[in-house]
Amino acid sequence: MTQQTLSIQTPDGTAEAYLTGEDGRPGVLMYVDAIGLRRQTRDMADRIASWGYVVLVPHVFYRDGSAADLEPEGDLREDGAREAFFASGVMDRIAALTPDRSGPDADAWVATLLEHAGDGPIGVIGYCMGARLALSTAGQFPGTVGAVGGFHGGGLVTDEPDSPHLAVAASTAEFVLGHADQDASMPLEAVETLERTLQEAGRPHLNEVYAGAAHGYSMADTSMYDEQAAERHTSELRALLERTIAPA
Repeated sequence: MTQQTLSIQTPDGTAEAYLTGEDGRPGVLMYVDAIGLRRQTRDMADRIASWGYVVLVPHVFYRDGSAADLEPEGDLREDGAREAFFASGVMDRIAALTPDRSGPDADAWVATLLEHAGDGPIGVIGYCMGARLALSTAGQFPGTVGAVGGFHGGGLVTDEPDSPHLAVAASTAEFVLGHADQDASMPLEAVETLERTLQEAGRPHLNEVYAGAAHGYSMADTSMYDEQAAERHTSELRALLERTIAPA
């Protein structure tokens, strides 16, 4: 298994991305959480690649600086550190990543992944705000995206005409979505709306709430980490990819 950093040309500049796995394997596009591309997300991508995939993790916040520039300086497992990091402008970066930017970016991410992946559909997964990007990418690339995994995603259902959940209808993917219990950014009413949308679109899916899990439960480098929920998500994700994009 090889790991490398790529430079990807987008309409707004050059973005770095982490690529891990062997060329010719089924492709997985992984969207990071709001904290960004860092050792934790690279390690998660390596784990997925070890199952037999080639995984691309783009630095979606490239407009705001390099991944190294935007990395937290402290240990987000310490009391108050995660909250302080989010108060340092993170939400502004998320708000600036609007669909008119993320859509053209996705064109570049998918094109790059397909240069390295084997034939067949790809998987797209996302964490936190990355789950929104995963849903939108599935709707943007029907017939190409065969699997979507979204974990502790926030804002998947809104009243806006570009709400991420509306992309489900255009997609051809199977979905596995694991929501954090009592997540203010994805309340139960939104989970129920998403469930109806998946059913109406006829998309195979798991759309579950992980009881007792906090938003960010999969990220071992933060105070939100929940080992039980994280391993549950890993098991569900691996099974999804095996069902949908792994070679027969």
